[in-house]
Amino acid sequence: MTKKQSPYCQCLYYSANALARILTKIAEEEFGVTGLSPSHAFVVMSVNKNPGMHAGELAEMMMLTPSTVTRLVEKLEQSGFLKRVVEGRSTLVFPTKSSVDLDEIIRRAWLSLYQRYISILGEEDSADLTTKVYNAALLLDQK
Repeated sequence: MTKKQSPYCQCLYYSANALARILTKIAEEEFGVTGLSPSHAFVVMSVNKNPGMHAGELAEMMMLTPSTVTRLVEKLEQSGFLKRVVEGRSTLVFPTKSSVDLDEIIRRAWLSLYQRYISILGEEDSADLTTKVYNAALLLDQK
């Protein structure tokens, strides 16, 4: 049985959200081995790679609002994966031993996610789609 084409398939908003929902489901399955949501796993990877990074820098890197990053970091701190240190007006984020220990498992889950979608979309089409979506996000985010 083939799926009927949506009457909204020509709308970027509709199509991007449909893709995001499907990719989120796949990512949650792949990152499930880490015990973290995909968003939390990307925060941990970022901080593991850049110990002591500013929370604002993390928000910019992840293209998230500062308040969203604050919530993600707070939860990871409560879970023992990150530590925040306030220096003047800045908050620096550091990994803990638990986050460093989990890094390789997170990276394998990320690779598994990648391998899963390239097995469906193809490597070249996946790279092309990723570039186009990211560039569109940058353009649409300009203020």
